[in-house]
Amino acid sequence: MELRTCREIVEKIVMQLTVFWGGELADGVADQLKQEAPDGFEVEVVAMQSYGKSDLEAFKETQMVAVFLLQTAENNQPPEDASKFLRYFKRKTHPETMLTDKLKFAVLGLGDSNLLLDRQTTGAKDCNACGQLLDSRLEALGATRIHELGLADERTGMEEVEPWIKGLWEALGKIE
Repeated sequence: MELRTCREIVEKIVMQLTVFWGGELADGVADQLKQEAPDGFEVEVVAMQSYGKSDLEAFKETQMVAVFLLQTAENNQPPEDASKFLRYFKRKTHPETMLTDKLKFAVLGLGDSNLLLDRQTTGAKDCNACGQLLDSRLEALGATRIHELGLADERTGMEEVEPWIKGLWEALGKIE
């Protein structure tokens, strides 16, 4: 029987991270996360539109570490490919403990304040209603936030994405 060192065993430990994306802007960021994943992380990228009712119900039973990348389209609405996913979490019938001890999460909202030109001042906070809603709703359902809500604006060239991703990897490295 071959003896392995503790180091060899620890090096094989991999954290499974699921990245859910909804919207065109989110697709590119999801690919970026997968490509830039540090050693020790296995990243699965999933389009929100591909999750059916039974998949969504699995959130109630499965322990998972997940990142949600969600674009806000015009009129503070989710893109069509993410609307069913967001509606699921918005249900008022879910118990407040539905995700307690089951989901560790981070949310990055992606928007475009160019769509809000009727306002005097606009910024990333103004064009990311869907990301903000999902973040607060996951927390209200008992999920554990592992990294602060990120808000990015296409008008500023999405400059907020890189620092948020860097902070995400740091936060994920501290999860036990």
